Amino acid sequence: MNNKTKLSLLTSLIIASSSAYAETSTNIDDSHSRNVLPANETVETGYLLDLGWDSKYVSEGRNNLDKGGIFWGTAAVQHGNLNLYATLGRADDQDYTEWNFGLEYAIPLSDTVEATVGYQRLEFYGDERAHDNEFFSSLTYSGIEWLTPSIAYTYATEAGGYFVEASLHSSWELLENFTVTPYVTQAFDFQYATEDHDGPNHFQFGVEAEYLVNEQITLSGHVSHTIAQEDIKAEAKADGIEGSLDQTYAGIHLTWNF
Repeated sequence: MNNKTKLSLLTSLIIASSSAYAETSTNIDDSHSRNVLPANETVETGYLLDLGWDSKYVSEGRNNLDKGGIFWGTAAVQHGNLNLYATLGRADDQDYTEWNFGLEYAIPLSDTVEATVGYQRLEFYGDERAHDNEFFSSLTYSGIEWLTPSIAYTYATEAGGYFVEASLHSSWELLENFTVTPYVTQAFDFQYATEDHDGPNHFQFGVEAEYLVNEQITLSGHVSHTIAQEDIKAEAKADGIEGSLDQTYAGIHLTWNF
């Protein structure tokens, strides 16, 4: 199975979701946080545990599993601007396991702009044994309270190509401790998922919801839909695949940060 994923991005979103209510909770790595603690109260080291499930394993606009969904488990530790993490994925209806080990470093460029750079190792177990190395970076602007634009870049050594995602998130606190965030993402593939076509890969939109159970525990979920574009269509045509190439899926996560 050719699964070149960006679990670093997933981990960042998990960590960010756990601290969406930074005004009342300790966060690990939240580029959107508006919480500013006095210097003598700043938490130097934080820890995170996350358990989740997705109805499909969708990455790069493609469903990576023949059937069923996938369980996720993540453990992360952050010291200062450095975040270390390990993520385990296990399919619920077929023989597939995935490990990701990575590190990510946050670089505050200003009060409203933050960059990240990182590396992760991916190990795949299933019908085929595979591995990959990825170098990634992102840039996020948080100067607008209701709109957060970001761009993410991932380079895979096995494919010798890169993948780019430009996103807009808009968070709204509808009730106390309950936030809903609609988002849109435009993705581009450059010999990362396929070698024969460069350019638009897929368009994705969805809604994320987060509920702060208490200062340490967050319950979050999402419903997402992808629309296949030229890269996915060209791949499907070459493989003789017909029918809809779009994907609709949902997921839920329980995150504990301390």
